[in-house]
Amino acid sequence: MASIAREVIWRYRPVALWFTFLGTINIMTLYADILPAGTTVSWLHSVYKILLTPHETNGLLGMFSAVGAPDSGPPRHVHENEDETIHIVDGEAEFWLEGETFRRGAGDTVFVPRGREHAFHIVSNTPARFITCLTPGGFESFFAAAARDGLQIPQHGKELNALAGQYGCRFTGPPIRQR
Repeated sequence: MASIAREVIWRYRPVALWFTFLGTINIMTLYADILPAGTTVSWLHSVYKILLTPHETNGLLGMFSAVGAPDSGPPRHVHENEDETIHIVDGEAEFWLEGETFRRGAGDTVFVPRGREHAFHIVSNTPARFITCLTPGGFESFFAAAARDGLQIPQHGKELNALAGQYGCRFTGPPIRQR
């Protein structure tokens, strides 16, 4: 019964990730949408593709690829629920992690623990390609929701923060460099 309930929850606009333990069902983490692997969306200056969903990993992992334009990057933000591992495939980015700034390029990997304020800015003259793993999964659908709602930075700050909150994220400041 629990596996059927879990399947229904994942497939039909889930509002919760459910785990079973000794025959009980517990609500662990809230998510607004879980989109299927292969979903590709263009939002702001990047193209995102969902590679793995929490549905495919029993909630343990979400993974997406991103191709970001030169001289772009997200505002400072915090993921409350997930650790973030970013592997740079191509390009170079400047990272900001709670006041520490460092550069990483193709072949490098950056780990951002949950609850830590961070951002990055693409400094290469060519687009940067990333593979990002989120543990546990769920946030990878955020970009499609923001694009669907037509949200822009900084024009829609209030709406963007409300949406991010549904994914356990909060924006805390401006990008580390302004476009």
